[in-house]
This record gives sequence, C-alpha cells and structure tokens, in this order.
Amino acid sequence: LWTHLERQKGGIGMRGPGESQIETDRRLILNKISLLKERLKLIDRQNETQRKNRQQLIRVALVGYTNVGKSTIMNMLSKSEVFAENKLFATLDTTVRKVVIENVPFLLSDTVGFIRKLPHHLVECFKSTLDEVREADILIHVVDVSHPNFEDQIRTVNETLKDLGAIDKTMITVFNKIDAFKPEDHNINTEQEPITLDDFRHSWMAKNNSPAIFISATQKENVEEFRNLLYDYVKQVHTARYPYDNLLY
Repeated sequence: LWTHLERQKGGIGMRGPGESQIETDRRLILNKISLLKERLKLIDRQNETQRKNRQQLIRVALVGYTNVGKSTIMNMLSKSEVFAENKLFATLDTTVRKVVIENVPFLLSDTVGFIRKLPHHLVECFKSTLDEVREADILIHVVDVSHPNFEDQIRTVNETLKDLGAIDKTMITVFNKIDAFKPEDHNINTEQEPITLDDFRHSWMAKNNSPAIFISATQKENVEEFRNLLYDYVKQVHTARYPYDNLLY
C-alpha cells in the first residue's frame, strides 16, 4: 500500500521498518478526516440556512431505490438538466429546483437513491439528502417497475422512510419505466400465465390507498396525468397552509 516504506530500514533501538512513516501517515489521514468533518458541518449549517429560507414554499422530494429514474423525472418536471445516468449513486447530493405547475410554485428535491442495508458510515455522507426527505411536505416514491425485484425495492425504501420518521408523509407512488416492463421477467410460477402490467396495476390499487400512477419518463407516457396528480396534492397542501391565498387558483 505504501511503497515508500520499502526504503525505510530498521536498526538497533528502532521499532521496525517503516513504523515511524506509518504513524506519520496515520496522523495525516486523521487530520484529513477531521478537516472533512468540519467541512461537512459547515455545509450542513449552510443547508439548514437555505432550508429555513425556503420554508414558505411547498417542498416535494423524490425518493426511491437507486437507479429508478428520479433524476430523469426531476429533469422532466423542472425542465432542467440534472445529471441522470443509469448508474448506482448517480446522484450523491441533493438538487433542489423551483417548479411551477398551473401557477402553483413548489420546491422539488432530487435525492440519493436508497439501497438495502445502507452502511452506517455512509449515512453521515447523505445527511443533506435525508434532511430533505424528513422536511418534505410530499414524497414522490419512484419505482422501476421493469426491475424483477421492484417489490423488494419498495419494501427497502419504505423501511428507510420509516427509520427516518417519514413513512406517514403524503406520498405519491410513481411506477416508472413501463416501456421496459417485460411480463416474463416477473413470472415466478412458470406454470401460470406471466403477470401483466395491468394485472399488477389492479392488484396494487386494490391493496393500497395511497395514490399511484404508471409512467415512462423517457418516453413521456402518462406524464401529463402525473403532472395533474402532483398539482392536486401540492394545491391541497398550499390551500391548507395558506387558506386565504386565492390568487393562485
């Protein structure tokens, strides 16, 4: 690991080859970690100030398993160019955009994708993302319905939201990538007919009371219906918070 240790030599009264260099490197690494922690604290304070300044607007956060299309939906709704890539942890920080639908403004946050059993040492790195989720008025839970294990991913996200104390927030479930859905990928019992997207849609709607919609963000399928659904919920929150503000509607 440290090639420069090969040049270190021990001798009588010395503690061994390279030991003093290891101690020096360890001290430098600890100093670097301490510096990075201080920078993280500064960023947290800056983010806290920004969040306080944004409290007057309704806040919506995109959540979901990693690599489900949250950034693509962010781009679609905000007409911005947030980095979107078919890759694990493509979004590592929190991106916030102001969005206006039918004269109603709100803030939309794109957050880091959740994964199963997120290591504890990574939680601090994602603190700003988790704070956005905790403080959101509405959550948009994006699901890659084309993934063979998407139901397990839903459970993982819900468990994470529960740990964050955010599971009871108003939530819209968006089943994305319907254009890539293949019934054969979801056929558990080969003796039965493969489940279709309509089959799953009907069973999901029957079992869950929360609003849900099936879209393809890349193909713009059912996108307008999604906008209308989101608008209805943002308007509900806005009306409850500002009951005398009738100028927007």
